[in-house]
Amino acid sequence: MLLIRHGETQAAVRGEMFPMVDGQGDPSLRPEGEAQARAVAARLKREAIGAIYVTTMQRTHQTAAPLAEVLGIAPRIEADLREVFLGDWDGGEYRFRAAENDPAFIRARDRQEWGEIPGAETTAQLHARVLRGLQRIAAAHPNQLVAVVVHGGVVGAALAQATQSPPFAFMGADNGSISRLVIHGDQMILRGFNDVAHL
Repeated sequence: MLLIRHGETQAAVRGEMFPMVDGQGDPSLRPEGEAQARAVAARLKREAIGAIYVTTMQRTHQTAAPLAEVLGIAPRIEADLREVFLGDWDGGEYRFRAAENDPAFIRARDRQEWGEIPGAETTAQLHARVLRGLQRIAAAHPNQLVAVVVHGGVVGAALAQATQSPPFAFMGADNGSISRLVIHGDQMILRGFNDVAHL
C-alpha cells in the first residue's frame, strides 16, 4: 500500500472557515499542491497499481487526479481514512491555535492525545477507524499494489500502529510524500516513510 499525503492546501484565513464536509475542514489544493500531485503521478505512472483510494475530502481527490488519469483508474472512497476530526478547531482554526502554542495544543502534542483539543476525537478513536479502513482496502485487494491518498494524521496513525511506536512518532509527513506499508491479514509492516525524491 502506497500512502500518499495530499498536496499542499490553501492557507487558512482568520475569520474565514474552510468549506466543511461532515464537520471537517475541506480546503482545496493551492498551485504548489497541484504541482506535487503531478509529481506523484510522474513518479508512480509505471507502477503496477491495482486501485486508487481517496477520502471524502477534495484535497485527496485533487491529489489523486493526475495519477488516476495516467493509469486510467477511477478512485474509490474510503471514508474511515479522512483526517483527524479536530472538533472546535476544525475548519482552519487548528492552524492558528498551533501557531500560537495554545495550551490545549501543547497538551495534545506532549501527551500524544488528539482528544485534548476541545471536541476532537481521541487518538484511540482515530487509530481504530484508520485500522478499519486500511484493513478493508487490504482485504479487497490481496497481493495487489494500491495507492491511497490520505492525510498527515492518517499517515501518522497508520505507521504508529504498524510499528507499535508512540502515537505521534510518524507525524509530519510532507505534502506529496509516499510511505509504504505491507498489510497481510492482521500484520502491518512499514517499508518506507516520507519518500519525497520526486518532489
